[in-house]
Amino acid sequence: MLKKLSLAVAISSLLMSGSLMANTLTVGFSQIGSESGWRAAETSVAKTEAAKRGIDLKISDAQQKQENQIKAVRSFIAQGVDAIFIAPVVQTGWEPVLEEAKDYGIPVFLLDRTVSVDDDSLYMTSVAADDVLEGEVAGNWLINAVKDRQNCNVVELQGTVGSSVAIERKQGFDKTIKQAKNIQITRTQSGEFTRSKGKEVMESFIKAENNGKSICAVFSHNDDMAIGAIQAIKEAGLQPGKDILIVSIDAVPDIFRAMLKGETNATVELTPNMAGPALDALMAFKDKGVVPPKKIVTKSTLFLPQDAANELKIKQNLGY
Repeated sequence: MLKKLSLAVAISSLLMSGSLMANTLTVGFSQIGSESGWRAAETSVAKTEAAKRGIDLKISDAQQKQENQIKAVRSFIAQGVDAIFIAPVVQTGWEPVLEEAKDYGIPVFLLDRTVSVDDDSLYMTSVAADDVLEGEVAGNWLINAVKDRQNCNVVELQGTVGSSVAIERKQGFDKTIKQAKNIQITRTQSGEFTRSKGKEVMESFIKAENNGKSICAVFSHNDDMAIGAIQAIKEAGLQPGKDILIVSIDAVPDIFRAMLKGETNATVELTPNMAGPALDALMAFKDKGVVPPKKIVTKSTLFLPQDAANELKIKQNLGY
């Protein structure tokens, strides 16, 4: 009788925790943080997409620290979640904790960024844009924008040092502008994907480049740093978007607002909906045993000032 009672209590406890609820999946999401408008949108969209599918999504904010992400992943493993999503802050140092997840049979999905591991079976798939392509699109826009100029000195605001997205966006941009003899990068530095750091780094670029008069264009690895750069350019008495051209990546609402003011020139969209495709892949795997491709690539689209009003309305309607 006592054994039956104990078993009933145990089953009741599991049901209350959701572990035995029919068709309910629990996913742990180790998010980098909220360093930019895009990152905050990714988190918001992830919650919405999980709710649509009846999935319990547990989010841990790492505050841009890999050690916090690793702790979160280990906590998710201990909780026995059905899957783990990671937006990795940097590429390296993931093998031990990913091996732990694999040992417990918990599939790992990478969102927005990739990791560098010898054994790619440590994660099931990555959902991300083609970051190299994003850099190429930005570079091609700049080539066309300055084709009539004899010389164009570019300053570059890089993303987080060691992150796959910063490495690959730079690769794509560098490779593309090498085709143009009149374009060269004169200064490059990390703005850590934040608006405040982007402004700070741009201020140093302006001082070093004849009070900004030697700068033809800014390539920013994300929109938030570009917005910081816009502030620095204006404070230096120059006109962003005119005296200094600006191309960036993300397509967040504030960059379209800047376009409408004539303060920036181009952005390459990075969709914040990384979780939706990952959740679909997880459900197909759990329900039907369908193994997803190793990389699920999201679309990258170039937007210009003529697109700004419509795109801003779309983003606002999405609650972005």
